[in-house]
Amino acid sequence: MRHSSTVLFMLAVLCVIPSHAKGETFTEATRSKPVAQNIVDVIPPPRDVRYPGTLILEVDASDVRQHIFRVTETIPVAQAGPLTLLYPQWLPGIHSPAGSVDKLAGLKITIDGKPQQWIRDPLNVFAFHLTIPEGAKAVVAEFQFLSPTATEQGRVVITDTLLRLQWPSVSLYPAGYFARQIPIQATVKYPEGWEACCAVRGKRNGSSVTYDTTDYEVLVDSPVLAGRHFKAVDLGGNVMLDIFADSPRELAAASEHIAAHAKLVEESLALFGARHYDHYDFLLSISDTLGSIGLEHHRCSEDGVAPGYFTRWADGPGARNLLPHEFTHSWNGKFRRSELLWTPNFNVPMQDNLLWVYEGQTQFWGFVLGARSGLYSKQQTLDAFAMLASHYDDVPGRTWRPLEDTTHEPIISGRHKQAWRSWQRGEDYYNEGLLMWLEVDGLIRKQTAGAKGLDDFAKNFFGINDGDFGEVTYNRRTVIDILNGLAPLDWDKFLREHTDDISSEAPKNGLTLGGYKLVYTDQPSSASKAQEARLKGVDQSAGIGLEVKNDGEITNIVWESPAFKAALTVSMKVFAVNGTEFTGEAFKDAIVSAKKTKKPIELLIKDGHAYRTVKIDYVEGIRYPHLEKVGAGDGSLDILLKSRK
Repeated sequence: MRHSSTVLFMLAVLCVIPSHAKGETFTEATRSKPVAQNIVDVIPPPRDVRYPGTLILEVDASDVRQHIFRVTETIPVAQAGPLTLLYPQWLPGIHSPAGSVDKLAGLKITIDGKPQQWIRDPLNVFAFHLTIPEGAKAVVAEFQFLSPTATEQGRVVITDTLLRLQWPSVSLYPAGYFARQIPIQATVKYPEGWEACCAVRGKRNGSSVTYDTTDYEVLVDSPVLAGRHFKAVDLGGNVMLDIFADSPRELAAASEHIAAHAKLVEESLALFGARHYDHYDFLLSISDTLGSIGLEHHRCSEDGVAPGYFTRWADGPGARNLLPHEFTHSWNGKFRRSELLWTPNFNVPMQDNLLWVYEGQTQFWGFVLGARSGLYSKQQTLDAFAMLASHYDDVPGRTWRPLEDTTHEPIISGRHKQAWRSWQRGEDYYNEGLLMWLEVDGLIRKQTAGAKGLDDFAKNFFGINDGDFGEVTYNRRTVIDILNGLAPLDWDKFLREHTDDISSEAPKNGLTLGGYKLVYTDQPSSASKAQEARLKGVDQSAGIGLEVKNDGEITNIVWESPAFKAALTVSMKVFAVNGTEFTGEAFKDAIVSAKKTKKPIELLIKDGHAYRTVKIDYVEGIRYPHLEKVGAGDGSLDILLKSRK
C-alpha cells in the first residue's frame, strides 16, 4: 500500500495456494466462558466450507452532514448454539490490525425479531458472542459506523460532495468460515443525485444501488467511491478512470493527461504479460476535504489526491506516482502475495515479512511505469532516485535495524509519526526496497550482457495465470529461485545482505550499475523543489541535518547531524537566525554565509516555554542531491526507464 507521504512521488515497499484452493486451518487459543453467561467463549477457526446462506447487507450512506453510516445486516442461521460475529481487524493492504471497531456504535441484535443479548470477547474486542436458539432462522444486526468528522479522529470518508465506503467498516461476518466462502449481497443508499463506482457491479433504483451477490472476500476488496461531481474515462484494457472531485473544475483533464494514464495501462500489460482482473477501476478522488489515500485492491484502487492533480499538471508530478504504484499492486500484493500475508479471513493475524517484495518492488515498478508512460519525465524520475539514495545515506538507524525488521513497522507503530525517524526507521521497505530492486535489475543486466533485466522477473513472477484474480502465494525461496533462473549469482546471499544485515550505507549500487553517481550541489532538483513546496519550508537533511518550515517549525532532525549535535529536536520552533527574523530564505542565506565565514549559525528557538540560543557548527553549505551521468551512451538505468510500447 502506498500511503500518504510515504509513497508520494518524491518520498514516497515455493508455497503456492492457487486461486480458490484449499488453505490451512487456523486456530485461536480456547478461552474460558464468561461468568454468568450461557456463552462458550471460543472463536471457531475458519474452515474452507460454504456458509449455508447469503448475508444481506443494507447500508444507508446518505448522511453527509453527520458522517454516519447506518447498517442493517441479516445473517441466516447456520445452526443452533454459539455464534461469533467478527468485525474485520486485519485489513489487506494496511499490514496491521487497523480495523475501526472503535467507531462501531449502537449495536443491537435480534433473532427472528426478538432482542438478543451479545457479549464482546474480552481478549479479542473485534468478536461478538451470542447464542442461537433451536429453530431460529435469521440474525439481524443493526449498528452505526460513526466515521470521523475531523482529521484528528482519523481519515475523513464523507464530505458534502464525496464519500468513500469501505465494506469492512460497515459489516460483520460469522466466524468459522473462510471469507471467500461467505456469500453476501449489499445494497447502499447514497445521497440524491450522486454517482457511485465499485468493482462489484450493481443495479440502481433511485438513490440506491443493489450490488451483485459475491463472496465476502471479494466485497471487502471492492470499496465504493461516490460523489456529486463525477467523470468516467475509459483507459482501454477494461480499465476505467473514475474521477470524483470537490468541484467540476477539478475534473478538467486534458487529452494529454488522459493519454498518459492510458499509456500506463499499456505499459503495465506489456510489462507483466497477463492481467489478473476482469475489469479494473481507479477510484480517484481529488479533494482537500476527503482524506487522502492510496490503497490497493485486486480489481480497483482507492486513490485520493489533493486539488490540482490535473489543473496544476505543469507544476510537476506531485502525486502522479500514486496510480502506477496502486495499479502494480493488482499483480504484486493482490495476485502474488507472501504466504505469511495470505489469511483465510480478516481476523487471522498477518505477518509482514517480505514487504520489501510486496511494497518495495511495487514502489520500484511504480516509478518505472510512471516514467515509461509519461506521467512524469525521465529526469524527474532520476531526481527522485537521487533524493531517495541521499535520504537513506542519512538514515543511521540502518546500523542497528535491518530492512527486514522495518516490515513490522505498521504493526509496531500503527504508522504514527516518529520523533527521530532517521534513527528509529519507519517503513523503509518501500523506498530502500526500491533501491535494492534497482540494484537487482542492474546486476541481472550486467550478468546477462543486457539480455535480461527485472522485466523478465516480472513476467515470470507476476505474469502467470492470465485472467485469474485469485491469489498465488510465495516465500523467499520462490523469489530466489526465479532470480537464479535469470542470472548466475548467489541471490540468497544478496538478499540476506540487503534485508537481514545491518549496514552504514544506503544500497546505491543500482545507480552505479545504471551509469550514474550521486552528487550534491547548491541547486535544488525537481524532486527537492517539490519536497520543499510540500513542506512549505527548507529541506537540508542532506546537509545541516534538518527540515524546517518557513514559519520556523522543525519537522525533522537527522540523528548525529550538526543540527542534532546542537540539541535541536522535532517540534521546536525557530524565531530568529543570526539575529534576524526567521524565514526559509534567511535560513538558507545563513548556511551560505557560514560556508564563507566558517562561523557557527545562531538560532533563537522556543523549546516548550523556554527560549534559548543555539549554535550549529556547520560550514558545508547548501546540499541538494542529484544523479550525474557516468560514461557515454545509455546505461542500464536509461534502458530501464524507456517505454516498452
